[in-house]
Amino acid sequence: MTLSGRDSQATTEIDRSLVGSASEPFVVEVEKGAIRRFAEAIGDPDPRYRDRTAAQAAGFPDIIAPPTFPVTFRSPEEPVWTRYLDRRRILAGGQSFEYVRPIRCGERLVCRVHFVAVEEKSGRSGRMEFLHQEIRGATEGGEPVFVHRRTTVYRAARVEKRQ
Repeated sequence: MTLSGRDSQATTEIDRSLVGSASEPFVVEVEKGAIRRFAEAIGDPDPRYRDRTAAQAAGFPDIIAPPTFPVTFRSPEEPVWTRYLDRRRILAGGQSFEYVRPIRCGERLVCRVHFVAVEEKSGRSGRMEFLHQEIRGATEGGEPVFVHRRTTVYRAARVEKRQ
């Protein structure tokens, strides 16, 4: 991997030798206010995301989080495989969520970001690398709760034409 420096201006192509790596674990404390604000922000009126009584009537001990809530989970340190990428060349790709059970208010989830794969494709605008990552979350006791899969598109650097 060639780096042009160790700051936000550094650029590098995605280092495939890091596929299979994972970030250090980080803990997310799921707070009632964060769930409510997220539900409001996405415009979801489901009362199970705001009202404990409604959640309990549905069989949950307290309010639950909307299915896309893990998009708010951030590792305290950016993973090494994306740390030196040129931010101007990054585009959001697809994402999906898989659950063992809903995320519940008041729990602490231990999460890790995993570098799953990278693939290269060419398009009209040039070469692109598709970075596949997963955030996996479990209880502090190790019970799996969710997997948030996401794809990031990393566009090739533009080559300036000489006249």
